[in-house]
Amino acid sequence: MAQSAYIKFVTGSAVAALTLDEIKDKLLHYRDQLSQTAKQLGWEYDEAGFPYTIETKPEGEGKWFYLKGTNALYHTIVVGVGSDQNQEQERHFVQFVLPDNATHGDKSKGNEFCKYLGKLLKAELHLFNGRVMYFNPRK
Repeated sequence: MAQSAYIKFVTGSAVAALTLDEIKDKLLHYRDQLSQTAKQLGWEYDEAGFPYTIETKPEGEGKWFYLKGTNALYHTIVVGVGSDQNQEQERHFVQFVLPDNATHGDKSKGNEFCKYLGKLLKAELHLFNGRVMYFNPRK
């Protein structure tokens, strides 16, 4: 059974919503940061830190894309956007889905990417195991 993690944009988040292109840009920025760190350390860490290529399919255009693993430890993570109704207010979210054929490596990398984006966007993060992390300022 597929597992999902959600990055929910709430009051106090850095943005109210993201498009797929903006998510791709943030993931590419993450990969570039890893590349810079790898150069500073003199270690080829960027391939191990982001072992995926960003792929799209025509049927998912505007709704989702997927991260395809580049080695045997990683297979697929699907990333999509959506919104739901919460107390008469529309709330947008980013969803990371681990399909049935996902590996343990996919789950750990999915958690890593979700935590990075959640912290960057000051959002509410619902992890694959159901736990919630609050990166948004709460009073």
